[in-house]
Amino acid sequence: MNDAHAKLRGVKRIYRGVGKQPPTHALGPVDLDLKRGEFLSVVGPSGCGKSTLLDVLAGLARPDEGTIEFEGKLVQGEVPDGIGVVFQEDSSFPWLTVRENAGFALARAGMAPAEIKERVDATLSFMGLASFAESYPVQLSGGMRQRLCIARTLVTRPRLLLLDEPFGALDQQTRLLMGDELLRLWRETGATVLLITHALDEAAMLSDRVAVMSARPGVILDLVETDWPRDRDSRIVSEPSFGAVTARLWSTLRGESMKSMATQ
Repeated sequence: MNDAHAKLRGVKRIYRGVGKQPPTHALGPVDLDLKRGEFLSVVGPSGCGKSTLLDVLAGLARPDEGTIEFEGKLVQGEVPDGIGVVFQEDSSFPWLTVRENAGFALARAGMAPAEIKERVDATLSFMGLASFAESYPVQLSGGMRQRLCIARTLVTRPRLLLLDEPFGALDQQTRLLMGDELLRLWRETGATVLLITHALDEAAMLSDRVAVMSARPGVILDLVETDWPRDRDSRIVSEPSFGAVTARLWSTLRGESMKSMATQ
């Protein structure tokens, strides 16, 4: 039985040149299976196509070659039902309360107010934001605002959650704690998670597998199995085996990062 939740086959993305600039081959070819219910992180040098990979998987961009499938259906230029995306940038609306922000997508889709309230209440409680439901984003800490952005996606009940460096603007201690929250979310929702990150320790701590990408055009050079228990949390960073995982990631990534720096 094939347990792949999403598949990429021969995926390439090429950005057209502007003016006299030549085209930029940003990604691929990439072949990748996301196992149903797994936590997969993607690391790679700056500019290697990590975010491009997420965009084509989400249906936010079309590949120039290759195919993407989600739950057995082709992804063709629009975000399929069941996929949720969280970006690094704070996407909350400052003029709306936490409750209104969380329910925005549902209201826009025409969902009945009673069901919106039920979903929003449950999601805010799950994310530890229930007591701030009537607050505005400006009244929240950075970590809480990021939890709100995740809540806005979770309320749609995605089966595949795609995160593009969601904790990049946070300090290290807050990122570790947010990582614990993300792992709890993953376990309790049963969603498949793909995380784009530049932080090797974050990738190693959170993931069942870590995909290491090459310098541009990004291809997958290594898939590292961490073998962590499902009920892990940030305390795993003190385990001796954690250092072995991060060392393997860096041994592949170091040379690729040097290539990337040389071409910038």
